[in-house]
Amino acid sequence: MAASNGLPKAPPSARSSAELRAEIERTRAELATSVSALREEVAVAADWRQWVRRHPYACIGGAFVIGYWLGSRR
Repeated sequence: MAASNGLPKAPPSARSSAELRAEIERTRAELATSVSALREEVAVAADWRQWVRRHPYACIGGAFVIGYWLGSRR
């Protein structure tokens, strides 16, 4: 039978359960590595010290605006 793109479908590959388990373990290891890297990136992005180092004038300006707003509420 033909596939929707006009080419015949490839027969399903017969993989052993050991091969499937090995592939699952590789995928788990890659996922763990990816999650660890993502955690690091989020920690760096959320660190306020990094924001101040990268954008000192914007942070000073923001602090001034917030201070002015809080002071003018009284």
